[in-house]
Amino acid sequence: MVKSSMRRMLAGNGLFYPIIGFASFIAFLYLSFGDLWVNYSKEINLSFVERNGTQFFVDGKAFYINGWNSYWLMDHAADYSTRPRIRTMLQAGAKMGLTVCRTWAFNDGGYNALQISPGKFDEKVFRALDHVIAEARRNGIRLILSLVNNLQAYGGKTQYVKWAWEEGVALSSSNDSFFYDPSIRRYFKSYVKTVLTRRNIYTGVEYRDDPTIFAWELINEPRCMTDPSGDTLQDWIEEMSTFVKSIDRKHLLTVGLEGFYGPKSPKRTTANPEIWAADLGSDFVRNSILSTVDFASVHVYPDHWFHHKNFEEMLKFAAKWMLSHIEDGDRELKKPVLFTEFGLSNDNDDFEPAQRDKFLKMVLDVIYKSAKRNRSGAGSFFWQFLVEKMERFNDEYGIVPWESPSTYRLITEQSCRLARVQGLLSTQIEHVKNFCAPRKN
Repeated sequence: MVKSSMRRMLAGNGLFYPIIGFASFIAFLYLSFGDLWVNYSKEINLSFVERNGTQFFVDGKAFYINGWNSYWLMDHAADYSTRPRIRTMLQAGAKMGLTVCRTWAFNDGGYNALQISPGKFDEKVFRALDHVIAEARRNGIRLILSLVNNLQAYGGKTQYVKWAWEEGVALSSSNDSFFYDPSIRRYFKSYVKTVLTRRNIYTGVEYRDDPTIFAWELINEPRCMTDPSGDTLQDWIEEMSTFVKSIDRKHLLTVGLEGFYGPKSPKRTTANPEIWAADLGSDFVRNSILSTVDFASVHVYPDHWFHHKNFEEMLKFAAKWMLSHIEDGDRELKKPVLFTEFGLSNDNDDFEPAQRDKFLKMVLDVIYKSAKRNRSGAGSFFWQFLVEKMERFNDEYGIVPWESPSTYRLITEQSCRLARVQGLLSTQIEHVKNFCAPRKN
């Protein structure tokens, strides 16, 4: 009744339709740009992570990492219906005492592409990446941002070669021409510069000035099999790492290697999983020793690399693999080593859920022992964590950690163990103090 009277009154004065029009305009603004009013004021003060020798440091204290992969954050932030998953995942990571998440800062061509074509970007998707970074900062989580994929997923080097071919400037249709074609190198440098100098619409901070970003990763799992000598990939790493550092000297940089030893390495036959691993065009020590590379990265997938070993044999290899690379970090590289992906597939013929926990515990134990001894094994990142209702985005490695109490316990225990070695970060105090038991004498 009151609403009816008000409507007659406004209509009589000629105000009703203008007010309705204004309200509709405000609704349109909110639906289009509503995320601009999201409160990001609850920011946690973060410092840049630094490196001194074989260790990372934050605010003068050694920093060993209990981290995880959620490659999908930007992609899901681009859609308002799935955007809440980003906050859910980052809040959950913080509550488990995790400190760094590795995720993609690329999507080249295709659905929800950040880079639609060379040098052309979708602002909506860039705002999604802005949101991921702002939300990570809000939750005290740092990010490793990977800049391109060696694989075809999310475009990768295949898309860059396709663009060059379509524009009639490609030297070759080979995917590996990504590493040596001058036109494609220019495409990638343009992309890198655009990302590093992007000003976040929510925080007002350029990416290159934002301590929320732990590090840049040049490329996920680089391989250049057309040149097994490794010279082509090495030249690309030298050029691109130097280029990144010319724009951003505040952040750490890594290559994104799997950790295989090349044909000239003395470990090619003693530490590699099999003979093929030396012929992929990469070399762990050679690629990582450059002065423009701040730390080394390694992946751990024994069940993907072997097809005729049982679980216990693969577990033994994985432990040896990790220790070999930590030894390299201590003796050869004099740099930290991060195990930026590790996982166990549930598609293995003999898979049992308890195996995944046993594998996880082995990896975390190696990192804990490295931290206790101030060695170069500086952290590990589980591949991969999801939230509920993401089955379509899962591979055989993904888990929702809080749905497995035993796995969740192992993860939080690692956060506590590392906190006892290095002390709690200011970003961890709110959560970790609630589940870390006092140290027993």
